[in-house]
Amino acid sequence: MLGLLLIYFIGKWFYTLADKHQKNKWLFAILGIAVYYGMTIIGGFIIGFIAAMSGSEAIFNLPDVAWGLMAIPIGLIGMWLFHRILRKNWENNPARSENELLDETDFS
Repeated sequence: MLGLLLIYFIGKWFYTLADKHQKNKWLFAILGIAVYYGMTIIGGFIIGFIAAMSGSEAIFNLPDVAWGLMAIPIGLIGMWLFHRILRKNWENNPARSENELLDETDFS
């Protein structure tokens, strides 16, 4: 149940960002959720790799829920970085409307 709330708020966060900058709202809402889950999976692999390289066998006896809880912060950080990159890019390069493109007379 908490996972569904997390998906909702991540999607809403990216949806409002895309809406504010007049981009495809649903595409970026779904992309934000996909980045979160992708980074969570990568985070699990990173934790497992670090544990294997350090020779710590105790971490491999943990239940799957513990692995998921350890990977959630990596997913959240990756999603936040993606949101920040999109926001900075869209603020520095504002979209031009179709009216501006049609009215532009710079034909050089």
